[in-house]
Amino acid sequence: MSPVTHFLSGWIAANASTNLDHRSRVFVSLAAVAADLDGFGSVPELLTAGSSHPVLWYSSYHHLLCHNLLFGLLLALGGLMIRQRRWLTASLALLSFHLHLACDVVGSRGPDGYQWPIRYLYPFSSSCAVAWNGQWELNAWPNYVITLLALLAVLALSRHRGYSPVGLLSARTDEIFVGTLRRWWPPRREN
Repeated sequence: MSPVTHFLSGWIAANASTNLDHRSRVFVSLAAVAADLDGFGSVPELLTAGSSHPVLWYSSYHHLLCHNLLFGLLLALGGLMIRQRRWLTASLALLSFHLHLACDVVGSRGPDGYQWPIRYLYPFSSSCAVAWNGQWELNAWPNYVITLLALLAVLALSRHRGYSPVGLLSARTDEIFVGTLRRWWPPRREN
């Protein structure tokens, strides 16, 4: 799935608890996208595609280096280094990371029909490759529906909680965004 969908799922996971501070929410949200760091090999691969010595970093390492349990545990360890609610942050970061893997197993088949298996126990073992024969293409309609539903969930959480992913960039812009959301879609009043 797209990095946008992964980020939205991570932000939803970061809001599974009301006890996380801003830094922890940022970390958990980014943990959902972090697995795609191994996709940056696409840049040198594209740049060297026509050369006599192509660099195959994307083809060889995407869905391998960062799409495994070891990387997920490293993210959880990073969550433990955050000062407040360390165990909760680490647990939600690990959940967020696994949401990324689940989304990739379900909907990231390439246009050539290649299914990206998740080698979950890499680098310790190659025997555990997770794939699903029903995996749909990256640009298939279910991915768009999932992204739209995640976006709606993020908007509802933002309106309810009073902060949104916009706050990752600017607190003031987040206030304006949430205020606008609440004017367009007022929260229900409890009696």
